[in-house]
Amino acid sequence: MPSDPHRWRVLAVVGVAFFMTILDVSIVNVALPSIGRALEFSRENLQWVVTAYAIAFGGFLKLGGRAADLLGRRRVFIVGVALFTIASLVCGLAESEGTLIAARAVQGLGGAIISPAALSIVTTSFEEGAERNKALGIWGALGGSGAAVGVLAGGVLTKYLGWEWIFFVNVPVGAAVLALTTRIVHESRRETARRRYDPLGAVTVTAGLVLLVYALSKAPDVGWATARTILFFIAAAALLGAFLVIERTVEQPLMPFRIFRVRTVAGANVVAALLGVVLFANFFLLTLYVQNVLHYSALKAGVTFVATAGTAVLSAGVAQALATKFGPKPVMALGLSLMTGGMLWYSQIPVDGSYASDLLPGYIMVGVGIAFSFVPVQIAALAGVAEREAGLASGLINTSQQIGGGLGVAIASTIFTSHFNSLVREGKPMPVALTGGYQWAFWGLAAFGVLAIVAALVLIRQKELAEVPAVAPVGG
Repeated sequence: MPSDPHRWRVLAVVGVAFFMTILDVSIVNVALPSIGRALEFSRENLQWVVTAYAIAFGGFLKLGGRAADLLGRRRVFIVGVALFTIASLVCGLAESEGTLIAARAVQGLGGAIISPAALSIVTTSFEEGAERNKALGIWGALGGSGAAVGVLAGGVLTKYLGWEWIFFVNVPVGAAVLALTTRIVHESRRETARRRYDPLGAVTVTAGLVLLVYALSKAPDVGWATARTILFFIAAAALLGAFLVIERTVEQPLMPFRIFRVRTVAGANVVAALLGVVLFANFFLLTLYVQNVLHYSALKAGVTFVATAGTAVLSAGVAQALATKFGPKPVMALGLSLMTGGMLWYSQIPVDGSYASDLLPGYIMVGVGIAFSFVPVQIAALAGVAEREAGLASGLINTSQQIGGGLGVAIASTIFTSHFNSLVREGKPMPVALTGGYQWAFWGLAAFGVLAIVAALVLIRQKELAEVPAVAPVGG
């Protein structure tokens, strides 16, 4: 299709909205201790500020993409931005943990609508070829830099204006995007006589994951063998089982299992989920450690994380070059090994740790590991997939990362809470109990890192990697 004459302005407008959704994954981490104190969060519930967003985002991402293609990309994009903006305002005005968690879930839903709709708008605004590739390169840079900007912006806003402003800042930006979208972006949709959305699939998988996380987070306090915990685990399993049944029976499933017949694609999604577990939980734990144990300010904490985010951005080009020369599999294994090494490094953090000797080496290992993991995983996600299904494969890998991230924060928080409570009962001083809890949680993340390495080595096939399509169109 011909290029939109306003295509670069379209890219700028929808790119800002996409950047906003990425920013809100990382910007909240630095503010977590301040939010916890202001709204009197319990230790086990604080992780829901991250988890609610990630699970809603991952659970509804594919549904958002399909709705955009069938109902109209601009129309759905506007709905997503409006929802995200209103939820951001409610987050900033929240006076209780329940209100903030609910608003964060709605924010995640808004992000799940914005992200695929925005990328579809970009893809259809640019004619296939050099210009589209350049636009998608800019898009990738926006996603990659969002984490770096988020941790720094979160520190600055929390330090000088208050934690509420990490959410309030989205309101004028969202309003501007809405105003410009109606003027600049043209409507487009996939023409089809039959419309199938599979909302039941999205609801069951999201509800099942929420119940699973809730059971995990409450088990350390109420007991793992109590009837309440067991019933929640059973209910979560039932909902996730229902999701699998629905996906096998509906005409247009959100997750067509046929795509997993290619073992490398299945392996890439397993690795992406495990990588999400490690990465999201890593930022969650480190944020709490540097502020609650080392007593860094929010601004100082944000500045320290730039070492990881900046290293990841700088290493991405090297990872791409190495994956091209040696193949994605060895680069992926190296990246995952660096991530795991970072978790093992953090498992030794002391009560009186210093940035240069106890944190910086881990920050750099994880930064390089992020680039060396994510780049080849994205390549592997398209291995052996027909060009017409490349958009489906791309969407699934993003879903796996988000859902893995949400579960990872919950698992790490559960490990931390269990060991922290045990140390407190033994009469350990608060800094020692906190540090011990974080150390155990990092050991848990290292175990997930090892699982990711094994999955990459066993499930990723060199032969299938040679079949990655040259063009990967994006769709819902």
